[in-house]
Amino acid sequence: MARKTRGRAIDGVVLVDKPTGASSNRILQQVKRIFYAQKAGHTGALDPLATGMLPICLGEATKFAQFLLDADKSYRVVAEFGVRTNTSDADGEVVATAAVNFTRADFERIMVDFTGPIQQVPSMFSALKHQGKPLYDYARKGIEVPREARPIHIYKLDIVSFDLPFVTLDVTCSKGTYIRSLVDDMGQALGAGAYVKELRRTGVADYAYDDMYTIAELDALIAQRNEPEQFDYSALDQCLLPTDSPVTRLPKITVSDTDGDRFLHGQPLKIGELQQGDLIRVWDTQRFLGVAQLRDDGLYWPKRVLSLP
Repeated sequence: MARKTRGRAIDGVVLVDKPTGASSNRILQQVKRIFYAQKAGHTGALDPLATGMLPICLGEATKFAQFLLDADKSYRVVAEFGVRTNTSDADGEVVATAAVNFTRADFERIMVDFTGPIQQVPSMFSALKHQGKPLYDYARKGIEVPREARPIHIYKLDIVSFDLPFVTLDVTCSKGTYIRSLVDDMGQALGAGAYVKELRRTGVADYAYDDMYTIAELDALIAQRNEPEQFDYSALDQCLLPTDSPVTRLPKITVSDTDGDRFLHGQPLKIGELQQGDLIRVWDTQRFLGVAQLRDDGLYWPKRVLSLP
C-alpha cells in the first residue's frame, strides 16, 4: 500500500525576507512547515551573513526554480576598505590591512572597470564544485584550488553613500556574480583591500521588494493552528505569488483546452506565425500549463509541464 504523502499539494512562490545568520536551507524548511507543503525548494542560496529576498517555490512551482537561479539579481552592499578577510566577508578572518587614502574620484574611476561585461574569479568560499565537492570544503582545509575567471555582467553599480572606510553600493548583476569577489577585487584595485560588511539582496528577476514576508509574519498567520490537516490556510495562501511568476519574462501563449491537454501529455504545439522565441509559457483558457521550447522542426515541445488534474 502506497504511503500517504504528508502535507498540502500547494503551488506558488513566496518571497521571504531572509534574516542574517540563517542558512537558506533553514529558511526553506521553516517555510515548508508553515505552509504545511508537500514539496518546497529555494532558488539559489544566500550566504548566512546576507539578508533579503529569497524566493521559495512550493509544489509545482519548484519545476521553474531554475529560471530564478538564472535570473538577474540586485543587492545593497556595505563594503569596508582597508581590510581583507579570507572569505571576503565579515564572517572571515582578517588576512591583511592597509591604509585607506583614495578619494571618491579615485573610486568612481575604478568603478568603470567593474561595470558592464567583466571577468570574475569565483571566491574559494563559494559553493562552486571542483571534482564533486564545493570549493568552500577545500578552503576550510586550507587547500587552494585553481579557478578560471568567468564572464559576468554588472548592469548597475551606484554609490549610495561614501563615508570611508565604508562605501555602500547598489549592484544589479547577472547570475554567477559573487558580490564578495566584486568587493575584494575593487579593494585590490584601489590598493587598500576590502570585504563585505553587510549584504542585502533587494531583487530577483522582476519580483517586487514590497512583496517579501519575514518568517515571523508568516508564522503569525498560523498562530492558532493545532491540526495542520484541518487548518484554514486561506490567509496564508494569499502570500503566494502565482506558479508561473518565475517565468513571467517569457512570452505568454494561450492555446485551446484540447491543445493544452495534448501539451500536458507530451505533445508539441504548432504556433506558426505567433512564434515568439526559444521559450514560451503556455496557458489554456483557464490555467498555466508549463513552458515549451522551440525545436528545429518548428514545433514547441514541452520543457516543463505541470501535473494537473
